[in-house]
Amino acid sequence: MNRVVVAIPNWNGAAELTACLDSLLAQSYRELTIVVVDNGSIDESRQIIERYAKKDSRVIGIYHDKNYGFTGGVNAGLEYAIAQKVKYAALLNNDAVAHKDWVKHLVNFLDSHTTYGIATCKLLHADGKTFDSSGDQYSIWGLPYPRGRNEPTSNKYDHLTNVFGASGGASLYRIDMLKEIGLFDQDFFAYYEDIDISFRAQLAGWKVAYVPAAEVYHEQGTTSAKMKDFTVYQSFKNFPIVPVKDVPRGLIGLIWPRFLLAYAAFFISAVRRGKIVPALKGIGAFLAMLPRKIRQRKEIQRNKKVSDAYISSLLLHDLPPDQTKLRALRAKWWKLRGKA
Repeated sequence: MNRVVVAIPNWNGAAELTACLDSLLAQSYRELTIVVVDNGSIDESRQIIERYAKKDSRVIGIYHDKNYGFTGGVNAGLEYAIAQKVKYAALLNNDAVAHKDWVKHLVNFLDSHTTYGIATCKLLHADGKTFDSSGDQYSIWGLPYPRGRNEPTSNKYDHLTNVFGASGGASLYRIDMLKEIGLFDQDFFAYYEDIDISFRAQLAGWKVAYVPAAEVYHEQGTTSAKMKDFTVYQSFKNFPIVPVKDVPRGLIGLIWPRFLLAYAAFFISAVRRGKIVPALKGIGAFLAMLPRKIRQRKEIQRNKKVSDAYISSLLLHDLPPDQTKLRALRAKWWKLRGKA
């Protein structure tokens, strides 16, 4: 049995961390090292980590002096995993609770499917009544979305299948793949970093699987809720990074016009909600890092191993299901064109 490193990024998550750690210590897959990466918490997080580490040698803490975000947290855990020469590393949010067979099902899948670099799970909301994610998809509008988000729990997503991407909150990553494509892009800090690494994996020829037998229960948004306007700022900063870095040349004409329309619509919505300042700050932060993202793009696209047609076949050739306002806007445009 191969040892698996599970990395948990944590920032002031003392209220959630105990249940998360208990669920990992109860895993049927026993060969685990549980690495809690604390991003400068000022609550009781460190005391909790140290208490668990004393009780069980499989738990260790890595302590940062400040908040390096989700990406900085998980990358520290992944670097530890690489140094330990393990085969796989899993990521789990600090506000998530894993079913006892979560790791076992994901490891079994990757062990028997060597062309897959990532395996993700059935991610349900904490009460188990609705879906959080059954794998991530990416649309020709340049918009990622979690399959099944907020749908009532059912057997609709009970089939093992390929997906475009995996939720960074509860997935297993092959270390050989990470050595090839690199770790999470820390410029994201939080949000959409998981779709970026999944896109890079797909471009490099690695596949991503949704393994429904593996289940996790997630209390969504507990960390971001602690920071005012955090989601607005991060969204406007991070949304454009993925198409800049990852969309191959042959799909630029398909995706970028639609993405720019969606991005403009989101900005208008932010203005109407009184969120113009964090939105503008997010756009400014993106523009400041644009030269670096273009340099990264050149390397990513130079190492691409699959065709543009293959990437296109993985995309949703429509708007994401939850984009009701954009759908209404598109319907009006189609109506005008029909009159013309």
